[in-house]
Amino acid sequence: MFKKRASYLSGLLLTLPLVAATDAATSADLRPLLEQLPQHCAPLPTNLDDNARQQLRDFYAQRENQPAWADASRRRQLAAQLADLADDGLEPDEYALPAYDGPCSELLHSHSYLQALLHLRRGRLPPPPQESLWHSPANPLPDLRLATLSLALLHLQAPAEAFAAARPDGIAYRRLRAAYAELRQRPLADWQPLADGPLLKAQHRDARVPGLRERLRAEGYLSVTTVAGEAFDPATVLALQAFQDDHGLNPDGILGPASLAELNVAAPMRRAQLRINLERLRWLADDLAATEVLINVAAAELLVLRQQRVLWRTRTQVGRAGRETPLLASRIQRLTLNPTWTVPPTILREDKLPAIRDDLAYLAQQELSVLDRDGQPLDPELVDWDNPGAIVLRQAAGTRNPLGRVALRFANPFAVYLHDTPSQRLFDKSPRVFSSGCVRVEAVGTLLAWLLRPQELEPVQQRIASGKTQEYRLQQPVPLLIAYWTVEARSDGTLRYAPDIYARDAQLIAALARAQGLSAASQPDMQRAIAAGQ
Repeated sequence: MFKKRASYLSGLLLTLPLVAATDAATSADLRPLLEQLPQHCAPLPTNLDDNARQQLRDFYAQRENQPAWADASRRRQLAAQLADLADDGLEPDEYALPAYDGPCSELLHSHSYLQALLHLRRGRLPPPPQESLWHSPANPLPDLRLATLSLALLHLQAPAEAFAAARPDGIAYRRLRAAYAELRQRPLADWQPLADGPLLKAQHRDARVPGLRERLRAEGYLSVTTVAGEAFDPATVLALQAFQDDHGLNPDGILGPASLAELNVAAPMRRAQLRINLERLRWLADDLAATEVLINVAAAELLVLRQQRVLWRTRTQVGRAGRETPLLASRIQRLTLNPTWTVPPTILREDKLPAIRDDLAYLAQQELSVLDRDGQPLDPELVDWDNPGAIVLRQAAGTRNPLGRVALRFANPFAVYLHDTPSQRLFDKSPRVFSSGCVRVEAVGTLLAWLLRPQELEPVQQRIASGKTQEYRLQQPVPLLIAYWTVEARSDGTLRYAPDIYARDAQLIAALARAQGLSAASQPDMQRAIAAGQ
């Protein structure tokens, strides 16, 4: 929304003072106070730093330095909107309003107003390095402070409109906010962690089965009338399958390490996950508005979107820990049909060279050619594999090529791309963390049908069938977003979790708790969540 309105909003700033001046209830000039705020209004909130003071000066400059909150009705509207931020996973106490008794409280009202809009608009925290998006030059972000200031001025007469405009309006955010608003009003469930043990399959007996039933009952997956005993009965198997399906696991009804880990996530941690994923969606709001291909790395899924509505969803395989798939916003611009595979430096160094040193026949088994830096073939027998120098390993196109029939290319500094794969059986596993950073896509032919225009699809399919390696540039580049989030709300309000494959949630929960200076009432739950995730 803001990408389309940025120039309009910046232009609006030039005309707002004429409107704002008629709204002032007093002729007091706030400029001298703004310039010497620490001296006259101490103690100031800790977050009223130099940047926030500049935002205040900009705000009042557009109002000819006249008060904004002399109207008691408007102050009541603001207080109501700040209280509603609890449903966004933000902390209303951070934006507490003083009694309105003079110019200092006037400025603090505006500070809370501007800070709240900015946090709704861009997130309470800046993304940590591991969750920061790389942006293609073709995907620039708007100036969020300018956009927030424009909103604050445009909707000052009705604060509810300012908050509604700042709040992400995507379907994913609205659904998750509604789910969190309902969940935070409920008493937290409590369940005991289950002990480690061997794989538990249907009809087997295990001392953990009664505890498993209690755990599944705690979230409504089992009724209270289920049979007792240590036999892993069909009803409990079905309940476990439903739990697995809701938590990004293979719904095989087998209690193994992955299922055990998700069952043992404590209720405070689950509730805190909703808070941090609302934060992530605020970070992503502008990118999501234009995205047509969306990859959730945590869930190892690819979604095709139109106006943020999911039209198609498929499974992917993503980077394993230590070789994480990078997060980015770019545009799919070209396809490599029947691609060859040039082994990336990290895989060459860490995977291929050790295997070749063990057995030179590995090259023939994997159909790998050895080339020099100019692309000329080398005799593997003549290469010093302990110190091979600037060699290149390349695999020809074919059924065993790791990139399958097509690779989808987009600008990025990480040398990653989307691609087909011959390793189709791995799509049935969970979590699907098997790659070295690139994203392997299931049903890539269907994805091409979504990406290409009708007049493009058949010629591309014919070129793939030829078996020849070719490049194809899309007639219309497709906006791509690779992001990371661990819970979403379905259309019926139920929640669908993804395994936190890169162990990022606990760190973000802790960072948000520190930044928000949590109230005494919420601190215990958040501390339990942080402890549960460590």
